Amino acid sequence: MEQKTKYRTRHSEELIAYLQSIPGRHFTVSDVGDYFKGRGTPMGTTTIYRHLDRLVDEGLVNKYIIDATSPACFEYVGEAHTDTETVCFHCKCEQCGKLIHLHCFELEGIRAHLMAEHHFALNPLRTVFYGLCSDCMQKGEA
Repeated sequence: MEQKTKYRTRHSEELIAYLQSIPGRHFTVSDVGDYFKGRGTPMGTTTIYRHLDRLVDEGLVNKYIIDATSPACFEYVGEAHTDTETVCFHCKCEQCGKLIHLHCFELEGIRAHLMAEHHFALNPLRTVFYGLCSDCMQKGEA
């Protein structure tokens, strides 16, 4: 199968430069749009989605889909990453909707157990734990 030619436009170069400045940080398409709008160089939502989808296909960006009501979340991982470095689980507060990104070695044990004992390969990019964040617990919103 023939591989698509990689081409770079001004928007793609600007987007890549921005993402390289925030490695490991999670962001949404709206966050990217706000960043460029704030710089006085607005970038359309469709353009951002198109470029991020291409970067996901190239393995430079991870895409996290939390649930049907939350926007997709992305993370720039660059070319020099390994699967163990990019594993990220998520916690979502059922009260306020806050999303917490977890790079937690302890959760790797759960993933390994599921594979060894139950022959089930857990996808950490799509795994979400639901509960209450500390702020909502302190407010007594349980």
